[in-house]
Amino acid sequence: MKKYEAIIKPFKLDEVKEALHEVGIQGITVTEAKGFGRQKGHTELYRGAEYVVDFLPKVKIEVVMDDALLERAIEAIQHAARTGRIGDGKIFVSTVDEAIRIRTGEKGVDAI
Repeated sequence: MKKYEAIIKPFKLDEVKEALHEVGIQGITVTEAKGFGRQKGHTELYRGAEYVVDFLPKVKIEVVMDDALLERAIEAIQHAARTGRIGDGKIFVSTVDEAIRIRTGEKGVDAI
């Protein structure tokens, strides 16, 4: 099993969710986050005063899945989340040793 974490722009969440659903992903966890990458935020003007927005709003999506779906899921996220502009986000993939469904006690792929 694999777990991927995708950090994306918030307005792309619905598109990514739909793309993952089409691939066959049944459940995702979404967390609101703030952060910055190479762009280091930006400067904005509010009521005549300039200020630096160094943490930009992001959304973090986490999914644990069978290895067979991983490549298709990554392609779906890349296609749906891409704007072509800086700050589109990142995808991190890690190995999951075990998954257990609390309600039934199912383990492994059956638990996800």
